[in-house]
Amino acid sequence: MTELIVKAGLSYLLGSIVGSLLIGRLKGGVDIRALGSGNAGATNALRTFGRAIAFWVLVIDLAKGFVATRLIAPALLPGIAPAPPALGAWCVTACALAVMLGHVYPLWFGLRGGKGVATLVGVVLFGFVGLASMLATLALAVEIAIGNFAPRLPLLAFAVAATALILYTHRSNIARMRAGTESRARRLWLFGARRGPA
Repeated sequence: MTELIVKAGLSYLLGSIVGSLLIGRLKGGVDIRALGSGNAGATNALRTFGRAIAFWVLVIDLAKGFVATRLIAPALLPGIAPAPPALGAWCVTACALAVMLGHVYPLWFGLRGGKGVATLVGVVLFGFVGLASMLATLALAVEIAIGNFAPRLPLLAFAVAATALILYTHRSNIARMRAGTESRARRLWLFGARRGPA
């Protein structure tokens, strides 16, 4: 249990390094949460800072998930006995959720971060960034529920919890979609020519 708690804590602290807020500080203290949509994610970085910075914001935010689940979760920690196999299977789940929570509620930035999703794939596939993010997370949960994955229960628990978190952080997008005022993302493509409003 100690291993799981320590690794989840490290993952949360890692998640608290929000790309757009970090780069904003390096650019002279600019707080992206006071610009554009007010969100601390790559999409708002693209709107307010441009493509180059948005790209690095995306790289940072994607890298956090990789490091938490592929490096922190399986690491052997000095002075801490490895968890028994039954509990160890939950380590990746705990680290994955913790790094997402760190991004949404970053300790280093007053608990006000991004929405928890690297939305580049959503921009490319659907044009509606928020909708694509929610559908992608839901699709992950469905795929794990019906697929042949192991360890099944920890992965499914992560997918369901992640879906709930993403739906919660995108509640304003849901309200705008219901009102028919959600903007499309055609102007926000990182690659290719800018397009006019949809």
